[in-house]
Amino acid sequence: KSLAQSIFQVGGNGGSALGPLLAAIIVLPFGQHSISWFALAALLAALIMVRLGAWYKARLAYIAVHKQRNPTLNNDISKRAKYWALFILVMLVFSKYFYTSCITSYFTFFLIDKFGVSVQTSQLCLFVFLAAFAIGTVAGGMLGDKFGRKYVIWFSILGAAPFALAMPFANLAWTIIFTFLSGLIIASAFSSIVVYATDLMPDKVGLIAGIFFGLMFGLGGLGSAFFGWLADKTSIEFIFRVSALLPLLGIIAGFLPNTQKKK
Repeated sequence: KSLAQSIFQVGGNGGSALGPLLAAIIVLPFGQHSISWFALAALLAALIMVRLGAWYKARLAYIAVHKQRNPTLNNDISKRAKYWALFILVMLVFSKYFYTSCITSYFTFFLIDKFGVSVQTSQLCLFVFLAAFAIGTVAGGMLGDKFGRKYVIWFSILGAAPFALAMPFANLAWTIIFTFLSGLIIASAFSSIVVYATDLMPDKVGLIAGIFFGLMFGLGGLGSAFFGWLADKTSIEFIFRVSALLPLLGIIAGFLPNTQKKK
């Protein structure tokens, strides 16, 4: 389940990773009007979704007739414990996407301001973080299926903290390395978070997925606006020091119950 979810997400993460790279090699040399050519990719995706929608409709009809109880899930979790676990997951999504919104929105400005690099170089450095994010998404899905989603969530958020805390104080080379490692580790959480949440409430898969994907995009936008406001009040370097504290919230993942039965 986690691997399937991560494969879905890596399309979006891969596209986001290519964004700064395409900006550096296409948009900057040829102008903003060249962005319109990328609409062809959206049209291709729409055509694929028409075919996929027909397949999924048939799949839903099959599941409605052939309902099966998942024998690998822990069904002894109380309703109160489930809601508490969902609250913890929301807090983890908040910490993850507030931190990543700071990186994706302001990392180029941070590099230009602190190290005096060119716009193209800063875009390439941002690509390093976003590429690590895409790789970490797939890796997190595989690890979640193998070792348990709770432990991947715990390691992913909290494990990024040392690199996030060290990054604002490093030189250029180590800044890129720490950014790559923090992106690689923190990206591994989301597919496990979504699947973990649907395991808690397997009869409300659509609702749970909608809530967490909505939080992903909503918190990312709010985080970008918040750190932009804070940067105007203080400095770009200051917001990176503040945002580096967010992955420490990963420690609360230890309170999550196990949704999977032990083999």
